[in-house]
Amino acid sequence: MSELRLPLRVVIVDDEEPARLAMRQQLEAVGDTEVVGECTNGFEAIKAVTEHKPDVMLLDVQMPKLDGFEVLEVTGRDVPVVFVTAYDEYALRAFEVHAVDYLLKPFTAQRLSEALERVRSRQHPLGVAPTQLRAAARKPGQPLDRVIIRDGADVHVLAVGKIDYVEAQDDYVAFHTVGKSLLKEQTLTELESQLDRRRFVRIHRSYLLNIDRLAKVELYAKDSRVAILHDGTKLSVSRTGYQRLQELL
Repeated sequence: MSELRLPLRVVIVDDEEPARLAMRQQLEAVGDTEVVGECTNGFEAIKAVTEHKPDVMLLDVQMPKLDGFEVLEVTGRDVPVVFVTAYDEYALRAFEVHAVDYLLKPFTAQRLSEALERVRSRQHPLGVAPTQLRAAARKPGQPLDRVIIRDGADVHVLAVGKIDYVEAQDDYVAFHTVGKSLLKEQTLTELESQLDRRRFVRIHRSYLLNIDRLAKVELYAKDSRVAILHDGTKLSVSRTGYQRLQELL
């Protein structure tokens, strides 16, 4: 007796209505699927994942507000993702290097069916951290211009220019901005590699500083210095960190 297959519960995410309609029609042609959500932007997608807990998300890459990679950063590995994209050499290269499922617009119902079968058969559909995938899909040398942070039910889009400094806290980093702190699961070393090195400097193993916020550096003790920010915040500066600062200032 053949095993009964439950329909895959699908969320469609694309800012263009014709594209959403085309995906819905192709899903009907494929069969064994149920569309439980249809979203026009990344914020709606995050809400749909939370509310519907779908089996798979068909996620457009290029969208306003939040792009597909940013959505994935927030949703993490809560739901398998098949990216949908028009031609983008950097995104496609990232997908292929990390073995991420994607559909290149325009695609056929047969190609969609193959992607969905892979979702059914794979227990761990995303083998790479979302932040790493997002970094791999950027043009070489192009730093982050904003950071996406989930804070409970809220999603913060933080422009890098608003960051005062970033602090390592175990498996998280704390973004300090305008008197508040926002936590994100990421390493400081990974974040450092994604930010503009002309603007952000690792002054200590625990601190990454936006040099625009630096007021002065003072000698604290022998071979020990402290960075004083414009708002009065004081951060330890290591010997190596001080050398990096001197190179930038």
